Formats: sequence, C-alpha cells, structure tokens
Amino acid sequence: MSISKRFIRSNITIVLIPVILFLAFEAYLLLYMFDFSVEGNNQLTFVSIHLGGMLLLILLANGLFLYYAMKNFIRPMKQLTKAAEEISAGETETDAPFEQMRKDEVGKLADSFERMRLQLVESNEVQDKYAENREKLLLNMSNELKIPVTFIKEQIEWILSGKANKDDILTSIRAIHVKSIVLDRLIEELFQHSELDMGRLAFDFKRVELRSFLVEIMEEFQMEWEEIAFTFKAEKVQPYEAKADPKQLRRVIIHLLNNSLKHMEKDLKMVDVYLTENKGVISIEVTDNGPGILSHDLPHIFELFYQSQEAKKFSEGGSGLGLPISKRIIEEHDGEIKAESRIGHGTTMTIQLPSDKL
Repeated sequence: MSISKRFIRSNITIVLIPVILFLAFEAYLLLYMFDFSVEGNNQLTFVSIHLGGMLLLILLANGLFLYYAMKNFIRPMKQLTKAAEEISAGETETDAPFEQMRKDEVGKLADSFERMRLQLVESNEVQDKYAENREKLLLNMSNELKIPVTFIKEQIEWILSGKANKDDILTSIRAIHVKSIVLDRLIEELFQHSELDMGRLAFDFKRVELRSFLVEIMEEFQMEWEEIAFTFKAEKVQPYEAKADPKQLRRVIIHLLNNSLKHMEKDLKMVDVYLTENKGVISIEVTDNGPGILSHDLPHIFELFYQSQEAKKFSEGGSGLGLPISKRIIEEHDGEIKAESRIGHGTTMTIQLPSDKL
C-alpha cells in the first residue's frame, strides 16, 4: 500500500474513531446519567464532563496519529539515516534493520538503499582485489625485470672494461639481444594484462578458417625450431570456421607453443596440434611430450602470477601472466581453455571455440 493511501486511511480512522466514541459518550450521558429537568449542578457537571471528554478524545486521536507516524515513517527514516551515516564512515557491513517487506514508498526506498549498499560492498571487494593484484603485479614484474636488466648491465660493463676480445663482445651482444627480447615480452604482457583488467583491450572479430590459420603459425615455428617435430592433424576435410580476433587468438596459440618448447628437455621433442569439431564446438589441442605439470600445480596454472614448480626451474620461467591472459582472451571469444597433464608424459592444452558456420 502506498504512503498516500496509508495517510488517507489513517486520517479517516483518526476522524471516525473519535466521532463515534464522542457520539456514544454523548448518548450515554444524555440517556442514563443526567436528569435535565433539574437545573443547576447537573447542567454544570454535564458541560464539564462534555468538555473533558472532547479533550480526552482529541488527545487520543493525536496519540494514535503520532504512534502511526512513528511506526511507519519516523522509525524507518531513522534506521536509514543511521545506516547512511555508518556507510559514509566506511562501515558498509551495517547491521541497521531495513523495512524490506513493505510495499510502499518507504519499503522501496529501503530496498534501493540495501541494493546500493550491496553494490558498494561488491565494489569495495573488487577494489581490494585490484589493489592486491597490482601489488602482486609490481612485486612479480620487479623480480622478473631485475634478472635481465642486471644481466644486460653486467655484460655492458664487461664490454666497456676493455677486457673482452672481438668474439667475446659478439657473444655478449647476442646474449644482450636475447635478454632484450625477454624484457620486451614482459613489458608486452604487462601492458596487455592492464588493458584486459580495465576492459580497454579492443577485439576485432572476424570469421577465421582455423585449419589454415594454425598451419601458418606452425610453419613459422618449424622454421625457427628445426630440432622439434611438429605434427598437425584435422579430423575432417571441411573448413573449421570460428568468429575470432586473429591477432589475439594468434597470441594465445604462440604462447601455448612457446610454453611447450621452453620446457622440453627430451632428445625427441614433439608438438602435436589436433583440430576437431563436435556439436558446434571447435577444439584445438596442443600436445607436447615435455616434463608435464605436477598434479598440485595443474588446478592453479591459469591463476594470475602463478608459476608451476617446473616453470621455476628455468631462469626465464615467465611472469605468471601468459596463461591468465590467454584464458581471458579465450573467454572474450565465448570459449574455454583447459589443461591436462601427466608427469613424464607431457601436457595437452585445449582451446574450445564456438563454430561460426553460415
């Protein structure tokens, strides 16, 4: 019931109840208490009681109105005021009760206030999470950047000392170049993570034929890694078309291939890419015969800044951003990425994307 209807009903009630009581009181006095044939004290007493009764009824009506106003308006307003003061002081977990079961304007106001409070709590939790992530990001990136920067500094100081011959200088320059590539990769991952985190990374979705797309990427890797056997298989001859951003999807595939190649220590190094489609879902499986991932590491590899025990064995183990970024990119494609692994038997990374056939 709306506030206006409540007021109308209360006003009618406050008027009718005193009038009815007054008329009943008057009738009782007139019919049963006084004999007006006798002049004098009876008339004076009647007038006095009459006026006293009217005053009592007025006080009763006023009391009913005040009780109604206190119960239905003033008390909820005080509760909301108290809650607002607590929230403005930073106490979002207020225990102030709200009139949430009411269907009038006060109830709607209380509901709106409670939704606002819950959104503020959620916003504070998100901000705390962002602050924690930024702190982790700074700590991890500072550690990751320190290693190549220190190495480059030492190599340059050694060259400038004049103790290195021509061949040593060329070797140092090559090593500096490799470390500069590592730095460039770290900075690029940091930049991409920031864009994804703020929702500013732009995606340019197109229909992509995944067979030719994957073959092109693998041919580039085969030219660079001649000692590794690359294999590509597709379940069907038909085109595998998906709606994707070629640049971002390429980034994910390259990261998965680099991860596989970086951790390989066997003499026979193999990477297999298998393309399938089932019920409108296209799956890209990247399988290697590397060392595998420990069972307690596997559930966490897509978490921000997480590095598995195997990755930590390598001096350039990574920033812990590559797989989380890949996961976010695939999710932007309405897809999914997952991992399966056994120690000593390699790892399979699977990307699933919705098909985009005409």
